[in-house]
Amino acid sequence: MNKALSIGKRILINFCFLILSSLLFSACASVPRFTSAAENTENSDSVVEEEYKLLDENTEPLESVVGIASFYAEPFDKKETASGEIYDKYALTAAHYSYPFNTIIRVTNLTNNKMAFIRINDRMPKHPARIIDLSYGTALQLDMISEGLAKIRLDILQWGEE
Repeated sequence: MNKALSIGKRILINFCFLILSSLLFSACASVPRFTSAAENTENSDSVVEEEYKLLDENTEPLESVVGIASFYAEPFDKKETASGEIYDKYALTAAHYSYPFNTIIRVTNLTNNKMAFIRINDRMPKHPARIIDLSYGTALQLDMISEGLAKIRLDILQWGEE
């Protein structure tokens, strides 16, 4: 009985060691990297990428709009967007009902002044209370995940072409 108990203890100790080791190594794994949307898509051309690098918080907007934003994530991740790209929930992209694809926008959460530069790559249904549907990655950067909705300002920096 004592021999069986000591074998059971060794198995338990080895099991605990494996669990702790896997937790330690998973903590060292890389985390998603938020980059410009132009870097995250296979369909963007080099002209959009080069012009996107020149935009910053001091760029004068072509147009500004204030309204409510929502975000979308899991059910759409890895599915095709209206532009033909594959949706990456961590990319800094968004869906809009009418803005041309590849439109570059500076979006600011008016509650906390956090900002992100995004690119339109999908469509959303026209909604009377919302002006844009942001990717999960954008919502993370704007710190609006827990609320789900945020009052935001969209600054159009560069119109895309369809």
